[in-house]
Amino acid sequence: MNRKRFIQQTTLATAGILMSDLSFAKWQSDFPLVRTPESERKFKSPAVEKLIAEIKNNIGNKEIAWLFENCFPNTLDTTVDFEIINGKPDTFVITGDIDAMWLRDSSAQVWPYLPLMKADKNLQELIKGVINRQVKCILKDPYANAFYKDETKISEWKADKTDMKPGVHERKWEIDSLCYPIRLAYGYWKETGDTSPFDADWKDAMQLIVKTFKEQQRLANNGPYHFERTTSWATDGVPLGGYGYPTKKIGLIHAMFRPSDDATVFPFNVPGNLFASWVLIDLAGQFGVLCGLGSAFIKECNDLGQFLLTTIHEYGIIQHKQYGKIYAYEINGFGSFNLMDDANVPSLLATSYLIGETGVEKNTRDFILSESNPFFFKGKAAEGIGGPHVGMDYIWPMSIIMRGLTSKADHEIKNCLLSLQKTHAGTGFMHESFHKDNATKFTRKWFAWANTLFGELIWKIYKERPHLLK
Repeated sequence: MNRKRFIQQTTLATAGILMSDLSFAKWQSDFPLVRTPESERKFKSPAVEKLIAEIKNNIGNKEIAWLFENCFPNTLDTTVDFEIINGKPDTFVITGDIDAMWLRDSSAQVWPYLPLMKADKNLQELIKGVINRQVKCILKDPYANAFYKDETKISEWKADKTDMKPGVHERKWEIDSLCYPIRLAYGYWKETGDTSPFDADWKDAMQLIVKTFKEQQRLANNGPYHFERTTSWATDGVPLGGYGYPTKKIGLIHAMFRPSDDATVFPFNVPGNLFASWVLIDLAGQFGVLCGLGSAFIKECNDLGQFLLTTIHEYGIIQHKQYGKIYAYEINGFGSFNLMDDANVPSLLATSYLIGETGVEKNTRDFILSESNPFFFKGKAAEGIGGPHVGMDYIWPMSIIMRGLTSKADHEIKNCLLSLQKTHAGTGFMHESFHKDNATKFTRKWFAWANTLFGELIWKIYKERPHLLK
């Protein structure tokens, strides 16, 4: 995200709440209305509203119910711009307080709504519009991570040493930027059986994604992408002429940036390559056949996906002296590796959430949720994973949410709920990050991805473990 950050200071009093040790139920009537007023909401979904009402009425933890009501619809309430362009639905989705659309964020922001499409055809059209807009973005520049709705707008990052185009907000090459649109398209099809969004433009975009992945394997040369920025932030630029540190040409996809938009240390980002392997395999299955991708291209997707998976397991798993076999976060193919995790998804923590069980995620999970992970922070307010993006000692609610989404243990999920409940700093929303010792020191008051992901967690718990919400 944009590096022009500041830490927002707030207190429960300034948020309109005078908190005491009384239970939430005793002061529920004084809780402020923080959700966007109905008349100002960008998009209204009866199916979403029905689910909100059901969960509010059927869980005992009223503060969690209030948070769900605020957070789950936040993407629809505040970030979507839906219209029909040239006869096709088109949905531009901003991240929140940054007026640009990230391929990653926009996919993740609408993902939790997919199961509700069957009950709400307008919601289905809105998500179809996200797919269509993402196709436009990919065809404009597959190496860009964020775009403007106005395709003539010049970015504040226009001085970056890379091939900046009008309409591109930022051009940080991240593997997951091209994985998420495939995941969204596949998820849309799985829920609806509808292949109408997957037209000639979409097929061209899929071809371009695979072409870009292969370029960034860099088997013959460095490929067309490079990036440098004049900045005091080391994580905002790419060394050695914008191509990154050397790698052994083992066939993994090079990523100059992580899902956090921070520069990689070693260019083979393991979570990103895992994600790519699985979306390519999905593209090569029945989905690709029904979409008419063609047998040659389907084979190309499957071969690349299977190759990436095999290579990750050969080079990306290391033997840790305490935890056994675990995934490294980044590698270079020469034997060097970076042991850590970052809160942004895809992460090592999110492996089972995105792609399912892999065989080493249990040991990896034990490692990354310990102080052996340099970006795992534990303080007076909570414990969780952060990352270099906002600095040391700042925990991302997204990591706590993801821990809950991927846990199989009641006590762990309950602890995640309690942490999220006590660290929203009276705002009623999730933030990008908060200080481990003081949740009223937080970044980004309006970050829709974290809000919607929180809603996904509550809905999952409501369906699978409702006793935890009493």
